Amino acid sequence: MALSHYDARAHVVVARRILDSLMPGWQQIGAVWLPLPHVLNMIPVQVDAWYRNGASGTAFSIAGMSVGAWALASFVLQRTQSVSAAIAGAFLLSINPNVLYLESTPMTEPLLFGTTLLAVMLTANWIDEGAPQDRRAPGFALVAACMTRYEAWPMCATLLVLACAVLVRRGMPATAAATHVARLAFYPTIAILLFLANSRWTTGHWFVSSGFFVAENPAKGEFLVAWDQVREGLYRLSSTLTVWTGYIGAMALIVAFVVSRTHASLALVLALGSSAALPLYAYFEGHPFRVRYSIPLIVMSAAVTATAIGLLPRRVRAAAAAIVVAVTLYHVSPLDPQALMILEAQRDAQNMIGRRAVTSYLVQHWNGKPIMMSMGSLAHYMQDLSHERFAIHDFLQEGNGEVWVAAMQYGPRAYVQWVAIEEKAEGGDALFLRAQEFPGFLEGFERVAEGGGVALYRRR
Repeated sequence: MALSHYDARAHVVVARRILDSLMPGWQQIGAVWLPLPHVLNMIPVQVDAWYRNGASGTAFSIAGMSVGAWALASFVLQRTQSVSAAIAGAFLLSINPNVLYLESTPMTEPLLFGTTLLAVMLTANWIDEGAPQDRRAPGFALVAACMTRYEAWPMCATLLVLACAVLVRRGMPATAAATHVARLAFYPTIAILLFLANSRWTTGHWFVSSGFFVAENPAKGEFLVAWDQVREGLYRLSSTLTVWTGYIGAMALIVAFVVSRTHASLALVLALGSSAALPLYAYFEGHPFRVRYSIPLIVMSAAVTATAIGLLPRRVRAAAAAIVVAVTLYHVSPLDPQALMILEAQRDAQNMIGRRAVTSYLVQHWNGKPIMMSMGSLAHYMQDLSHERFAIHDFLQEGNGEVWVAAMQYGPRAYVQWVAIEEKAEGGDALFLRAQEFPGFLEGFERVAEGGGVALYRRR
């Protein structure tokens, strides 16, 4: 199951293609997914066995979750001196089956959890030390988060706003607090600007926000419907208890911020709730519903619940922590084989079986000539083909710059002998749409195999 999810296989491919490509180099990092997970895995994934089984990517996921659990426990312990609350936080973060499944795959969410929780902890440390000139630790944690997944962008922005509010709450003049936080914000701002510049260089657009999904969500243009979908995802992924302990915990932290300067920095964990902004915007724009997009809110619930337990009187903290963890375990089984993420990961199972016909034909007839295939839609199939000894440099894909552009504009006949097209998922890939617009696109090619939504063409 480690590579069952199509996105898990695609992340492995993107990391591999940086060095294994017709045109290896920085341009292969891409401009849709953020680069840190792929850059970290760039060297390890060149080991063929780790590329085929996803082991190196999974190792980074485990490391990310480990850092996140440590950062949350450390944040709670340093500010409440409650060992039981710190342990409860690590448990609540780690026992959800959907989070556990992601941790066992090369998906990028675990690294998001680790970097954002680390950013919260290090920013709180920086505030508690009086906002010293040395901002490197929280600054680079913010950079890491912002270069991992887009959910981190609103989270980090909210974290910086809350940091300013905490400094003012502790008695620092508003102008001075804003200046300190603005200097801290310099780190993620520069990182995001560099990413946007890379996107401009590689795709011609400052930010790629469309072209990779069909706007078929009924929430398109309906804010309240989109909001309900975010809430629905959270409830389905966890339980009513998890959600409501999160609500109560958030209220407790707001009260603590108002009544206590000492505990004001605890409110920083509320920034994690800003992860809801991304799926809310995506659904509003018509992106198909994905229950996975609400998983960061489970992390937020665990963090605020554990932090609120640390605010309770000392004599009841351990009992409260034990009760919350026990009741959560009663409602949510950590190894539930029917967890929604495990079911979502198997959505491509039937297509994988269907594509065997295409794979079989390629294995029998391939002559070493490049195969044109859209990585934006079929990166997971490229990884499937690695088990038949196909490498990324055997494919002409979007990262191959002018060659891809010319093949798309004038037709692939002068550039490749094979074309593989996704015809069904998300309304068809870029090659399918181009063939619909330009009837002569596949002139000189014949359809030789199909299955699992993929059609294979061979040049006559």
